[in-house]
Amino acid sequence: MKIINKFYPHALVVLGFVLVSLIYFFPVLQGKQIYQSDIAQYTGMAKEQNDFRAAEHVEPYWTNSAFGGMPTYQLGAKYPYDYIGAIDDALRFLPRPADYLFLYFLGFYGLLLVLKTDPLKAFFGALAFGFSTYLIIILGVGHNSKAHAIAYMPLVIAGFILVFRKKYVLGGLLTMFATALEINANHFQMTYYLLIFLLILSAYFIYLDIKEKAYKPLLNALGVLAIAGIFAIGANATNLLATAEYASFSTRGKSELSFNPDGSKNTSSSAMTKDYITEYSYGLAESFNLIAPRLFGGSNHEALGKDSKMYEFMLGQGVPEGQAADYVKGMPTYWGDQPIVAAPAYIGIVVFFLGIIALFIDERKIKYVFLSGAFTALLLSWGKNFPALTDFFIDYVPMYNKFRAVSSIQVILELCFPVLAIMGLQSFFKLDKEMQWKALWRSLAVALGLIVVLFLSKSMFSFSGVNDEYYRESYGPGFVDALIGDRMSLYSADLLRSGFFILLVAGVLWLFIKNKIAQNTAIILVGLFMVSDLFFVDKNYVSSKDFVSGREVAVPFQETPSDIEILKDTSHYRVFEVSGNFSSARASYFHKSIGGYHAAKPRKVQQLFDYQIAKNNMEILNMLNVKYIIQTNKEGKEFPTINPNANGNAWFVNDVKLVNKSNNEMKLLDELDTKKAAIFNIHLYGDKFKNARLKRNLDTSGTIKIDIYKPNYIKYTSNNENEGLAVFSEIYYENGWNAYVDGEKTEHFPVNYVLRAMIVPGGQHSIEFKFEPQVIKTGSILTLISAVGMLLLLVGGVYYEKKKRFKNVD
Repeated sequence: MKIINKFYPHALVVLGFVLVSLIYFFPVLQGKQIYQSDIAQYTGMAKEQNDFRAAEHVEPYWTNSAFGGMPTYQLGAKYPYDYIGAIDDALRFLPRPADYLFLYFLGFYGLLLVLKTDPLKAFFGALAFGFSTYLIIILGVGHNSKAHAIAYMPLVIAGFILVFRKKYVLGGLLTMFATALEINANHFQMTYYLLIFLLILSAYFIYLDIKEKAYKPLLNALGVLAIAGIFAIGANATNLLATAEYASFSTRGKSELSFNPDGSKNTSSSAMTKDYITEYSYGLAESFNLIAPRLFGGSNHEALGKDSKMYEFMLGQGVPEGQAADYVKGMPTYWGDQPIVAAPAYIGIVVFFLGIIALFIDERKIKYVFLSGAFTALLLSWGKNFPALTDFFIDYVPMYNKFRAVSSIQVILELCFPVLAIMGLQSFFKLDKEMQWKALWRSLAVALGLIVVLFLSKSMFSFSGVNDEYYRESYGPGFVDALIGDRMSLYSADLLRSGFFILLVAGVLWLFIKNKIAQNTAIILVGLFMVSDLFFVDKNYVSSKDFVSGREVAVPFQETPSDIEILKDTSHYRVFEVSGNFSSARASYFHKSIGGYHAAKPRKVQQLFDYQIAKNNMEILNMLNVKYIIQTNKEGKEFPTINPNANGNAWFVNDVKLVNKSNNEMKLLDELDTKKAAIFNIHLYGDKFKNARLKRNLDTSGTIKIDIYKPNYIKYTSNNENEGLAVFSEIYYENGWNAYVDGEKTEHFPVNYVLRAMIVPGGQHSIEFKFEPQVIKTGSILTLISAVGMLLLLVGGVYYEKKKRFKNVD
């Protein structure tokens, strides 16, 4: 009975999380799925891989359908012995995206329990965290791996706190499994931001232990955390090793080029420039939308009503009422510093108000850790608007320059403030009435004072956005004036809204102080106000209207007449969809495309586009065997054109042009006849591939035909009288592709910046390319060893705790 009494409140809470997750995303109960734009793109990228897996029952680890060819390590590849993934699947048992919302709630609830919060307050705190607007909108657009990683952050933090509090077994096991799940979520940017917070957290506990001269407990804690980290990393070894290997091949790696596509000097060795890294930087004043959602207009597609200035403008232009009402449902009211915003990063005014209470009255010094984490995240989210700090991190902090969209570090703030809020709520009810009143009016003065200051500062802002000039030229000055008028209205309305919620919560707490309502009643009312505040803002951006039939999600792209015409050709070739601008996976869904959609594209292929294809160098399309180009005419109608000069799958060249710099290699591509000559970079590859640099006036009379073409295996037959140099229209990837001539492993090497080549002996020969990545084999062994180790630690930990409990009973 005692066990039941101990656990039933938590069981009720978990059941509550399930119900809330399903209610918020209720269309999943009707068999519908949320349409996520990024997931639609992922589906296009991964289709060849998924089809091959279903047909062959093996992983290809390579796809030829995107960017001319790339590893599938970041496209949902399945690795051997992924037992952590199996645990994750069990935790995410609800239909998507309700599964991620449930995971938000569950993880944060665990953190609040470790902070010794009772179940009722922890329940509402978890809901407040999960309904933070940014966390909901990333589910709406399909940033699933980001949501996945964020959901496990609280549990990792909880594990660290337990370990530093000398709960070595429980804390160590929680840290190990939570960290393994965090890494398995496969969004390293979010994990990196979590690491920044963990450093702040660890520094706090290390300071306390050193101050108390508790060196042994400190060493024990650090040792436990190290062991937990090693096994968590080991359990994800295959993914981590494969990702690290691919990173240098991707746009996250260093660029070999010292000039830009326009010919100007490139001063950075990083493939990502500071401008690119900081493109999404939060404005300083824009940060106040954390407490008033539409202070800066909300989003680039904000819904307005019939009471808006824009609606009046439309009617004045003679637009029928119905059309005007529909038109204003998606207006570009956002006027902040970022290029595109799908929703404001609103943490909730009630969360903010309760967090202020915590800063006034909670006696636990750990509150300053969460305050420091929130403040650090806020400063870093300013990006280019705070260059002193941002440039320091980009230039000197390891790996910080591998990630873009610096504003997304605000997820740490969105985690820290709900913790402070519940700490404030918890501490408030422990005070005597006099101290409660003192804490309430102080916090009320700060929160309402800030709202009043922002309201009075309205005249200081222009309410003009970066695209307003375009709107003025396209739609006239009246359109922009109406837009600015609506921005001003949203600014005032949401400040008043925030002030209203502050007064509501303050009123509830005042009623409790005056003994008008019971404590649990006050907690429930505050919790409901806190959650409803966020809930109704979230519904403006992600709601039932975003759900479609399951088929529309499973098959996000429909064949066009161009696709149908191209697919009649059953040979092996590539397609270039011009309108995709190299950033769409639509063509990849149907064809072997040279474009695609990915956050870490193959760097050299992207550079080929920027430096050559974008400048209409058809010879590059020829060497990539682009046989079809999908274009759009003046009327917007799509049509395919055939490229009769495509080089085919493989061909012999008679000359090798040697260069000693990547710059020269790229520049030589400007005028190279790829059918006759190939370029070899002796600076990068000369020492490794000595045969490639010695050949001249080679025999080109032979032929190479393709026999088998699979993602991870290609077979050719060559016929040539004399030895020749063959170039293959396949992307060179050193770590995995092996070449065989008549079954004997043979050297192949890179040419023309991205392609493969090899010396083919005279006569008729079978040439095979097999994708056999050693990193998968090595990683799988490490993953299995780590999984076994984690199981043994779990069994040992449970046995130790039981033995300890029985000993204490005796």
